[in-house]
Amino acid sequence: MIKLYTFPAAFGLRNVSPFCLKVEMALTHLGIPFEIVEMSDPRKAPKGKLPYIDADGQIIADSELILCHLDDATEGRLYGELTPMQRAEGYAFTRLVEDHLYWIMVASRWLDESWFPNVKDGFFGFVPTLLRNVASGMARRQMRRTYDLHGLGRHSLDEQQGFARRDLAAISDVVSGQPFIVSDKLTAFDFTVAGLLAGLIDNQPETWMTRIAADYPALREYAERVQGTVGVFARFNR
Repeated sequence: MIKLYTFPAAFGLRNVSPFCLKVEMALTHLGIPFEIVEMSDPRKAPKGKLPYIDADGQIIADSELILCHLDDATEGRLYGELTPMQRAEGYAFTRLVEDHLYWIMVASRWLDESWFPNVKDGFFGFVPTLLRNVASGMARRQMRRTYDLHGLGRHSLDEQQGFARRDLAAISDVVSGQPFIVSDKLTAFDFTVAGLLAGLIDNQPETWMTRIAADYPALREYAERVQGTVGVFARFNR
């Protein structure tokens, strides 16, 4: 049986990482038996990040590489029926969501002074009390450096919010006209896009990104549609 290594629950979310949720959705969609193994410290993962899977001793890290492996293992059940245009559009949205919008979501959690205590409790609760402030502070400084190196961290908050609105509006425009991101049928690219939106919309308490996303009702409807179709939800109580 495949073991899927993910983060523990946090922020009111059963699966707090859009990357981990994407893989969980793919495995469920394919009907592949798997076991979730929670891992609090991603530094112990093969590439220092989550998720990764152990498929009968074969270790595969990175959500996109995992989905490519699953597609190969199932003879194209994830990507095989997609047209070249659908693949192109799907990967374009993947890059928008995972390489741009994701980092703004992270900043709305980690770099907001009023919200950071939730990160400290949610991600560093396993650290002894006396060391928690030190460990979370070091991680936050690293996150700030990463955000700055990305380029987004060099913009004002108003400018970052403008980027977020344009990203979310682009997704909203597409899913307002069709049920899924590249087609009228569910595809693996929906696991990527809806996986991020689900965490963004349902994390508790809300962040400034949550409030921006609320201005685009089609986003929640789309995230609910994908989660309901797969039968996997980011939040609890479903």
